[in-house]
Amino acid sequence: MPRILITAFEPYERWAKNASWLTLIEFTKTLDTRIPITTRLYPVDFVRVRQRLEIDLAGNYDYAIHLGQAPGTAAIQLEAIGLNVGPSDEDANGFLRPLEEQGPLAYGTSLPLGQWRGVLQEAGIPAILSYHAGTYLCNATLYLSRYLSQQRGLPTQAMFMHVPLDPSQTAGDSEPSPSLPADISARALGLIVEQMVKQSQLRDLELA
Repeated sequence: MPRILITAFEPYERWAKNASWLTLIEFTKTLDTRIPITTRLYPVDFVRVRQRLEIDLAGNYDYAIHLGQAPGTAAIQLEAIGLNVGPSDEDANGFLRPLEEQGPLAYGTSLPLGQWRGVLQEAGIPAILSYHAGTYLCNATLYLSRYLSQQRGLPTQAMFMHVPLDPSQTAGDSEPSPSLPADISARALGLIVEQMVKQSQLRDLELA
């Protein structure tokens, strides 16, 4: 069985809850205990997230799934690219500062996200491929996860999955906001984990 790290974020700004953590909580309710999965709750802070990634990735996982919430969408977003930009302050030329001065401009996905999007859609879960995870902490988490794994020669393949707000987070809004129940987002996460297990088993067969 592949070893999988799954991370989510704490609440931030006006959000008393974070849909990523709500999703992870729902996911753990039906977790297949045969799969060695480690879950983590990360603070919404660039420096501390990097510190946590450095510690957690040392666990030598096969996969890392990073979750974040995406207000304004009703679909699961599978992020294909992590950019070397952030935090949000600019340099003297008005450009966003790089996360890693000597790092590549971006990391593309090494996982079959297009295929996995199809798996989610076939299960009746709205899902899209996204090619821009923003320039804030979600993008930074994906980029740094890939960068640190590469620098340390780790086998970890990382991905980022944005989940919509849960309806409980939008109930008090003056106007309706896009949302998706956390249990559906959790089902999407479970399907992604299943695909990772299948991919790992196929790789083991090829090496046998």
